[in-house]
Order: sequence, then structure tokens, then C-alpha cells
Amino acid sequence: MAKTAPEGLITALDIGSSKVSAMIAQKGDGGELIVLGTGQRESRGVKRGYIADAAATEVAVREAVEQAERIAGTNIENVWVSFSAGGLVSDVASIEFELGGHRVEQSDIDALLQAGRDSIDPAGRMVLHAQPALYTLDGLTGVKRPLGLHADRLGVHIHVVAADGSPVRNLGLCVANAHLEVKSIIASPVATGMACLSDEERELGVALVELGAGITNVSLFAGGMLVGLMSIPIGAQDITDDIASAFGTRRAQAERMKCVHGSANASPRDNHEMIDVAPISAEDDAHDGTRITKAQLISVIRQRLDHLIGEVGKALTELKFEGPVGRQVVLTGGGAELKGIADYAQQALGRSVRIGRPRGLTALPEAHAGPAFATLAGLAFYAAADPVDLRALSGKQQLVHRPKGFALFRRLMAAARANY
Repeated sequence: MAKTAPEGLITALDIGSSKVSAMIAQKGDGGELIVLGTGQRESRGVKRGYIADAAATEVAVREAVEQAERIAGTNIENVWVSFSAGGLVSDVASIEFELGGHRVEQSDIDALLQAGRDSIDPAGRMVLHAQPALYTLDGLTGVKRPLGLHADRLGVHIHVVAADGSPVRNLGLCVANAHLEVKSIIASPVATGMACLSDEERELGVALVELGAGITNVSLFAGGMLVGLMSIPIGAQDITDDIASAFGTRRAQAERMKCVHGSANASPRDNHEMIDVAPISAEDDAHDGTRITKAQLISVIRQRLDHLIGEVGKALTELKFEGPVGRQVVLTGGGAELKGIADYAQQALGRSVRIGRPRGLTALPEAHAGPAFATLAGLAFYAAADPVDLRALSGKQQLVHRPKGFALFRRLMAAARANY
């Protein structure tokens, strides 16, 4: 029988378009995260990151969490949940006020953060994150600990991520209906970046491309924080559907064909390797099947990839990911498990590309160590870090200078580029 959860337990819940996965972890004596249990179920109620069937999603959530509980031998009550649907927006808002040359006291920092909280105007969206990223002293950007330093002007850059309210509420409702308390809903790029990007990569500048089943999120990190974000309504499931449609087979078989035989790169040998394909009407995969060459399969995969990576390239250009900063791209998500995709993307984008896998977790099962589970791992890291969020502040403070508001993408890269 499962026992009551001990103190300090973290449960991460990633609700995606293809799978719902859960992870129970606990901090070790040395501060490391130890995985106690994991669970996974097929996602039947999520389309393009949005809840399309609340009942089906609720069942998948409950079953994934129960599986993780059985393995961990404990019961949990609350979860940290990912949100990956389109409509996510990111911005860096700045605020500054006069100090008159005296040393920075904690009360000055508290007043500055409160002023920053009051200045946020998400234009009708729901704020998921409002975190102080970097401080400024007399215009010097990149100060992490201003306490005790002298300055005439003290400022802060606030990283804000917002989303459309209704999809976020629907997500929270499904989790609540599964009798779980939502500790916090975390934007997927924020969590994923913590799992597979190094501190130095986030500081120097890197693009994180999450190839999910139904959606691809392109996020830009620089100066140690997320500074840009775009969503593309295309994912790895579209490749599977293309295969199923092109060869008249079921999605389950098309997915196996993609994973076992598929590749992003072609070779002359592909014309000689044959693949059995069961018709969509067959109950048995081996019944009345046809045969295709591996080259035919790769041709279908490449057609969709050309379009997807082309859209990724456009997103990077629109986010102004260029010059010395725009050299490193990290691919993650389930779509990043396709054979040869890093080499293909590197050639197509003209940038250095690597596959991002979750790292830094102790006792992580091999089945959950791939890029498809980077967001799940990142949720655990985020929960363990428990960063300051300005939404938790309350009360009013008198401020010397107050900005006119929060204009999405208006100063997207300004704060980060000041670090170079």
C-alpha cells in the first residue's frame, strides 16, 4: 500500500499532445534530484497543446500519476504542470528608480520588485511567469546581487511569460478533476530550458526548438533568460499522419515505421531496403500488406521536415537570432528522436545543432532519459529551484519612476544584448 508523501517531494506532470507523463522526485542530501517513480499514458484529449476532451485528459492524468505513485511507493497531492499550447508570449520589461547614491538595502529591492509587479499589463492574457532576471546599477546591466552596493539608480529586468487565459484554465481544471492540487502551471520552454541547456548556453545565447507531437515551440535564451518565444502549429504527429496517409496504413503502424525505419537523411542504400506496410483495414499488421522502399518513407518524412524546419528558420529570423549570438540551436522534444535530424537541421538552418536531453537527475529510468521527456525533467528542476515570482507580492509601494506599461516584444532583446 502506498504511504503518505514525505516532505520535499516534487511531482511533475507534462500534458502533451501525444503523451501524459508524470515524475515523482525528491531532493537528496547534496541537493541533487532523485527520481522515485515515473508514469506515462497515451494522450487522447489534447490537440496542438490545447485540451480538446477534458474527460479523456483527466483519465490519462490520473493513470499516469497513479503509475508513478505505485513505483515510488507513495501518494502525492499536488503537481507542477507544463503548458505548451500556442499563444505563449514572452517579453522583458524594465523598471528603474532613483536611489540618490546610497547603498542598496533590502527594502529598496523589495520596493523595486513591487513597482515591477504593479507595472505589468499583460493586455488581457494570463501571466504564467513574472520573474526578476537581472538588476541594473547606474545603467550597468547584468548585476545579480545588488544588495550592499552604492548606486544613483537601481533597476531590474523582469522576464514575463503570458498566455491566453482559457486554455490555461482548462488545463488546471483537468488536473483538479483528477483530484490533484496544481502548485503552478509552467510554460514549457521555461521548464525545458532548465533541463537541457547549460548556464553558459543561456548566457551566451541559444535557441531551443521543442519538436512536440502537435506543436513546435521556438524559444530564444540570452543573458541568462528567455527573451523571445514563438509557436508553430506543426509537430512530429504531422509526420506520422503524412506516412499513414501516403501509404494507407494506421497511425500506430505509421509511428512504428517512422521510429524504426525513418530518418531525416537519405542514402543510396535506401532504395534497396524494403518495409512491410499493413493496410488501414487490416486487423493484423502482417495481413495482406504491401511493400515500400525505405527511400519512399524518407521522401515523405523529408517533405514535412522541409516545411517544419523552414518555419523554424523563419521564426529564428523574426526573433532576430542572428550574428554571433545566433549560432547554437538545441533540438528537443519527441520529434528530436528521429534519426539524423540534428545533421539535417544543421545543414538546413546553417547553424550548429545538438540534441537536448534531460540531465542532472539521479536514478532517471533510461526510457525517460530521451529528448521527449526534457520538459518533464525541467518541471522537476523548476520546482526544486522555486524561483522568485512577482505575482506572489502584495501591497503597494511609492515609486519614483513608473513605466507606461508592458508592450509585448517591444524590447525583446535589449536587456540581453547589454550583457555582450
